[in-house]
Amino acid sequence: MEITLWNIKFKNPVWTASGTFGYGIEALELYDISKLGAVVTKGISLKPRRGNEPIRIVETPCGILNSIGLQNPGVENFLKDIYPKIKDIDTRFIANIFGETEEEYVEVCLALETAEKIVAYELNLSCPNVKKGGIVFGQDISLMASLVEKVKSKVKKPVIVKLSPNVSDIREFSRVCVESGADGLVLINTLMGMKIDIYRAKPVLSTVTGGLSGPAILPIAVRMVWQAYEEVGDRVPIIGVGGIGKWEDAMEHIMAGASAVQVGTANFYDPFSPLKIIEGIDKFMRERNVGKFAQIVGIAHRERLK
Repeated sequence: MEITLWNIKFKNPVWTASGTFGYGIEALELYDISKLGAVVTKGISLKPRRGNEPIRIVETPCGILNSIGLQNPGVENFLKDIYPKIKDIDTRFIANIFGETEEEYVEVCLALETAEKIVAYELNLSCPNVKKGGIVFGQDISLMASLVEKVKSKVKKPVIVKLSPNVSDIREFSRVCVESGADGLVLINTLMGMKIDIYRAKPVLSTVTGGLSGPAILPIAVRMVWQAYEEVGDRVPIIGVGGIGKWEDAMEHIMAGASAVQVGTANFYDPFSPLKIIEGIDKFMRERNVGKFAQIVGIAHRERLK
């Protein structure tokens, strides 16, 4: 189950997704999180953020809509108050980073360069660029390319980019992102949706719309992982996320081309789901005499051509 990405060894390919697992320390009372392949932190910004006003999370028939607003204590407080609690945990940590300008993304990453426990940066592109009239980084291909180039030119750790599914062609965004220097891709972030309270005749979320995650988006996420793998799978690792609640879901991502997977919304309704997924993948490999995990990454592409 051990994998190596960017010359970094991970115990296994099952990670927790940003925004659904806090900073890892919240789960310590439930189980030993050193069993995880990696923890991707809740988003970290340059300055503290209060987030959006309630209501900011609501259930849907097959998932949840959230509009948390990227609430976090800021990178300085993260390093002072949270980092000391995670630096001795025996697993990898990847910092999810966001900002409202390219400069903010760079500053947050540079602040974390000496934090040895943080092995890579995951750029969250779902934020509006305040210098460009509020255009979302992840939905404008030129803004995305410029941001990736800027961050890569300033940092030494691997930079992986979490792509938005709310774009016209995920293949093009994947290709341009890699051409701009990204060391890996994470697919997918949440899809935009909304819910209306029919008895109050108004949107439920305070921000009207929010990000849809959970089982409903699994087929969309698998399709986008498949397309990204066809486009850039021979150049960088792809990390699959979206709709993964059990090991079979994870296997769909992996066979579509994911070198690792992230478990997100499932953490809310079954906190032990990442461990169950690790066990399920391991059992699947043993039953089929698969010697190395890499043998099943993207296998659906190869089998399709037979």
